[in-house]
Amino acid sequence: MADSPDLEPPNRALASGSDAKPIDSTRMAVLFSVMLVTASGNTAMQSILPTIGTQLQIPDFWVSAAFSWSALLWVYTAPKWARQSDHRGRKALMRLGMIGFTTSFALAGLALFLGLLGWYSALWTFILFASFRSLYGGLGSAAPPAVQAYVAARTPRADRTKALSLISSSFGLGTIVGPAIAPLLMIPVLGLSSPMFAFAAIGILVMIALALKLPNDNPGYQARGVVTSEPYSSAPSAGSLKEEDDSSEEESSVPPRLRWSDDRVKPWLITGILGGNAHALILGVVGFLVLDRLGLRGDPDLGIRMTGLVLMSGAAATLLSQWGLIPLLQMGPRSSVLWGMVLGGFGCLIIGLSHDLYGIIIGFAVASLGFGLFRPGFTAGASLAVKRSEQNGVAGIVASVNGMAFIASPAFGVLLYTYAGPLPFWLATGICVFLFGWGFKTLKLDDQVMTKN
Repeated sequence: MADSPDLEPPNRALASGSDAKPIDSTRMAVLFSVMLVTASGNTAMQSILPTIGTQLQIPDFWVSAAFSWSALLWVYTAPKWARQSDHRGRKALMRLGMIGFTTSFALAGLALFLGLLGWYSALWTFILFASFRSLYGGLGSAAPPAVQAYVAARTPRADRTKALSLISSSFGLGTIVGPAIAPLLMIPVLGLSSPMFAFAAIGILVMIALALKLPNDNPGYQARGVVTSEPYSSAPSAGSLKEEDDSSEEESSVPPRLRWSDDRVKPWLITGILGGNAHALILGVVGFLVLDRLGLRGDPDLGIRMTGLVLMSGAAATLLSQWGLIPLLQMGPRSSVLWGMVLGGFGCLIIGLSHDLYGIIIGFAVASLGFGLFRPGFTAGASLAVKRSEQNGVAGIVASVNGMAFIASPAFGVLLYTYAGPLPFWLATGICVFLFGWGFKTLKLDDQVMTKN
């Protein structure tokens, strides 16, 4: 990697201790695309899997559980890939993640296509689907932490919340936009498996953009350089602290391993786990809820369109929160989390009480607005809690937290929904209320988070 002809040249501004040069718009667009495609493809199936399960006569619980193995692999592998980016470069890990994503979707789409044609049983269809999905969990998890670490290592501390909010918005937005656009990707000859092939093709385009527009990076140099300047730039003793940090960084070529039990990040990780599971609960159930409450189990085409309409309302709300409210109101990590839980809980309550399309749309939009505030708040809070040399470690942990929410909560939510109706939405509301109270007492004030640890 170090000998690559397109290696990104060392940033002399970083080495001299001055402000880091912002990432240009072209590179940010590529990074945004990696995160957006990775997330949107992962959740695109939410709008069509209920219909696929109905056609194959698979119980709702097993349809939702098909994602669990992939999510478990994501939690296990994301921190390992994040630490690899310290040695192999962030671009190399992004490329590996996109290869895993594209291969997984192409093979999983083929498994669904042949299964729907009757080449093998419904059981084997979902076994093959879950197996090929594991490529996404095992390899695709390399991309998001590499993107986050790339951005964090090249963004001044004062601007990092905005930058990470933009990147987090691509990932959070993708979880909503994917299911919303899946019905638009249907091709008659490929049937319900069409979105899988479409996202595989999009993944190839993103890999081409990644190869052409993003230079290979030298992660070790960049991480050490930024640590010596930005973390302590506003501290009264910046000079002495910088000199001490320079020395310690030069002596060690490998950043210290960041642990989940680290007191600096533990409150943010608890926040991410609880809020992420509340979000996963409603995302796992909403497709089935639309089919049942609108009586669309027997009308697959209309069911897919109505589910897409509901999820598009969530996409608009997520855009409003992460591209509008956070930068406009200058919301820090704590305020983003607390306001997110207020709106998220209220939206879940509305969904649980609604029995028509209008109510479901309003409830899901309000909930998405809240979770759209919550996710970048939790991500930025964890990032700002540690040194710049530890950004790869915290990025991997954050990615694991995001994946952890989807191991059991969607399937558990569907199980509760099957036997207890709106109970998943009451549970999500309760989690939001609890997290608001706990976060109000526990999370550091924004002005404390934005200054030296």
